[in-house]
Amino acid sequence: MKLLPCLVLIIALFASPILHAKMVSGINVPGSIVVNQQSLVLNGVGIRSKFFMDLYIGSLYLVSIQSELEKVLEQPVAVIRLDITSGMITSDKMADAIKDGFDEVTDGDSVYLQAEIDQFMALFNDEIMDGDQFTFVLTRGKGVASFKNDQPQGEIPGELFRQALIKIWLGDKPAQKSLKQDMLGQ
Repeated sequence: MKLLPCLVLIIALFASPILHAKMVSGINVPGSIVVNQQSLVLNGVGIRSKFFMDLYIGSLYLVSIQSELEKVLEQPVAVIRLDITSGMITSDKMADAIKDGFDEVTDGDSVYLQAEIDQFMALFNDEIMDGDQFTFVLTRGKGVASFKNDQPQGEIPGELFRQALIKIWLGDKPAQKSLKQDMLGQ
């Protein structure tokens, strides 16, 4: 009889990563990732859509599950991952959307972050295709490291820039409210 509880525990431990992974619009979103030897869990995932078209899957990974922006900003490391699901996304459209996002989160006064924003915008100069994946590793007190399809793109230092980038998806004026709610697991 003691064998049954042990068997259930073993199955639960092995199945746990599988159960937490999600399939969203044909994209397998892992339940956890490791960044700089730090294990992060999937906080939430959602779809960014516009005019009834899915553009990308946005996922948020944190050290511990959080449902409020303030708690996300306090995390030592956070990852925002964008899986492009539409050929309608071009480098120009992505750059415009990111620029609009920074304008929203800074109430149109992004001058104090302009050097960092320009550096970040340059990351989108190369062609963007359906299936591309952008990963932004946001380290508290340091800034943002960007990867495209697991290849390093660059690093942008600065805590204020890190916070502004997070707020594009999770702030008071997010890119899409339903995506914010999904990424925060609400």
